[in-house]
Amino acid sequence: MGAFATDVQNRLRDTLAERCVDHEWETERRITGTPVDVAGRHSGEWVLVELEWWRTDPADNTAKLFRHLAEGALDTDDTADPEHVTVFQVFTDYYELASGGISAKRENAEFVGRVASDALDRFIYTPIEFELDPPKRGGERPNDWRTVADATARTITARL
Repeated sequence: MGAFATDVQNRLRDTLAERCVDHEWETERRITGTPVDVAGRHSGEWVLVELEWWRTDPADNTAKLFRHLAEGALDTDDTADPEHVTVFQVFTDYYELASGGISAKRENAEFVGRVASDALDRFIYTPIEFELDPPKRGGERPNDWRTVADATARTITARL
């Protein structure tokens, strides 16, 4: 992941920590070796935020994350499985179609998330927008990226 994506992760973590002070927030939380961009924990509740910049197969992230969670495969420093897990999959404008609507890549990821959420009682899946078109490697950061990150964090906290 590039420096810009890391800065967005950190901004989301910090804004979520300001808005949800009862959660302990961190970036790059590992779930069986798979890093989750931002994670918050409070008692038996986990909130996981997965940022999708321009991944070829975002459904793979969704499937892998839910598979690990369903198997109870959490890190060894955790003493108990969470009672409740909310997963937010955050999609940039890369997944928007010029003709309107969203790409099949995003549709597939959302389908996997909905099916997993329906099948597993303690999991909730929510796709949300990160209204920014990510720059290609070495490209200029959009001036409003902090505003977009803060708005995304507000959306997440409003849905908790």
